[in-house]
Amino acid sequence: MNQAAQALRVNRRRFNVEEVRADFPILQQRIHGKPLVYLDSAATSQKPQVVIDAVVKFYSQDNANVHRGVHQLSERATADYEAARAKVQRFINAAKCREIVFVRGTTEGINLVAQSFGRPRLQQGDQIVISALEHHSNIVPWQMLCEQQGAQLRVAPVNPQGEVLLPELEQLLTPRTRLLAISHISNALGTVNPVRKIVELAHRRGIPVLIDGAQAVPHLPVDVQSLDCDFYVFSGHKMFGPTGIGVLYGKEKWLEQMPPYQGGGDMILSVTFEKTVFNALPYKFEAGTPNVEAAIGLGAAIDYLEGLDVEGRIAHERELLAYGTSALSRFPGIRLIGTAAEKSSVLSFVMDDVHPHDVGTVLDREGIAVRTGHHCAQPVLRQLGVDATVRASLAFYNTQQELDALIRGLQKVREIFQ
Repeated sequence: MNQAAQALRVNRRRFNVEEVRADFPILQQRIHGKPLVYLDSAATSQKPQVVIDAVVKFYSQDNANVHRGVHQLSERATADYEAARAKVQRFINAAKCREIVFVRGTTEGINLVAQSFGRPRLQQGDQIVISALEHHSNIVPWQMLCEQQGAQLRVAPVNPQGEVLLPELEQLLTPRTRLLAISHISNALGTVNPVRKIVELAHRRGIPVLIDGAQAVPHLPVDVQSLDCDFYVFSGHKMFGPTGIGVLYGKEKWLEQMPPYQGGGDMILSVTFEKTVFNALPYKFEAGTPNVEAAIGLGAAIDYLEGLDVEGRIAHERELLAYGTSALSRFPGIRLIGTAAEKSSVLSFVMDDVHPHDVGTVLDREGIAVRTGHHCAQPVLRQLGVDATVRASLAFYNTQQELDALIRGLQKVREIFQ
């Protein structure tokens, strides 16, 4: 462990959920006269005051474009923007800052890899492999690419518990497989995939791997060098940072080979009407004025997370998941969807004879925010025999008392729809 990491570990505050909740101003409000119970963090997480303050400070004191000016505001904005990149590098243990590309979110990062890495390598008859668990953002870009190139999209199945069947996945990996793209954690079910083992299976056959880490970075330590993945993508708004900012990590050897995804300002070294010379990594993938304040806010979110007791917050979330799973399992007429042995912070369920949207509407009147619908993961829900679920998704700022409120809300749903 380096000195910076040791200092972070020493300075972390012991995890206390009530103290943490005080850091999130939105959690203090009432909805329909009831205390807000926010159980929709898989859709977007709430933001601590330090993240809000970082964005306000940028606009109040430092607002300027980056990489372009010699005046003080531009220099300060550039320094903070690049400091955020260095924080991301440290947070996921990337080897170099130049392997960190700022994008708008996980979706843009996957599309960038599809078009810049996948398209030049994919020919008719080649294959991209994904799993049945995937979010639409890790399905549709590959479908589009395969249609463009005359390639095939192959899908690894899941069992009734929502776990990827590894032997079947391994059988799909052939000499024609050009990329494996898989989620670290399922947004709809909470399944934690054994991504290190999956990367090993693919790399034995020389197949690069992209991991959709949108649901993982808020809940688990991520070390891209240990995983040995080729690409890792995630969104700031899922990990207590602003919307409109995300990260594509890519191994330097791949990013160097990939052409720019978009053209415009800041991704160039020189432009003539005859020829453009592209910028160095990572800037050749960051065309135009970036979302500066969101990147700075993401850096503040990382500082906040690194200031917490990591083991304590992870243990707290595991206790919440176990508590909620037990309570919902005992509730008459409730069926949990997704019961993998390894799960993280998602309770997806259906209630007999009550549509999930009706459940969500009644819960909202009780001040309880959940997600209802297909969660942008229609294929896996259909495979498990449902079109929609109620999803209560957890973060470290939730409490057992809030899960008790969820159960009381479901009792009210039952009374209304008996």
